[in-house]
Amino acid sequence: MSKKKFKKGIESIGHQINIHKNIKLKKAIEEGNVELAGYYEKEIKRLEEQLIEKQEKLLPRSKRIKLKTKLK
Repeated sequence: MSKKKFKKGIESIGHQINIHKNIKLKKAIEEGNVELAGYYEKEIKRLEEQLIEKQEKLLPRSKRIKLKTKLK
């Protein structure tokens, strides 16, 4: 994928994270729906992981290699 598409994807995922945190999670907590709040927390974590993966793909090759070696 091109860098432009990755940037748009990153913006979209960031927007989804904000919606889940600011609207959906707050509403579930206010209503006292613990199961739904737990689901949104898991969804937020999944989206954050996806965001990190996409941000890594935008990095130059040399920085991606450095990240991979640090993780091992």
